[in-house]
Amino acid sequence: MNALPSKAMPFSATKVELSQPMAHSGLTLHSRELFRQGAVVQIRHHGQVYQLRLTRQDKLILTK
Repeated sequence: MNALPSKAMPFSATKVELSQPMAHSGLTLHSRELFRQGAVVQIRHHGQVYQLRLTRQDKLILTK
């Protein structure tokens, strides 16, 4: 079902890597954690479902 070639990237399934605190507050996740099972992540927000896709050029596209 995943049309894009997967890239083998080391990650820990139980550990989320957090970056150093930045000017904004919130959680920072590495994209490899989000896309560890494929090239599409579904995000629910206010009753709407969005899709975050990883392209072949390693860019992100968010669609509704």
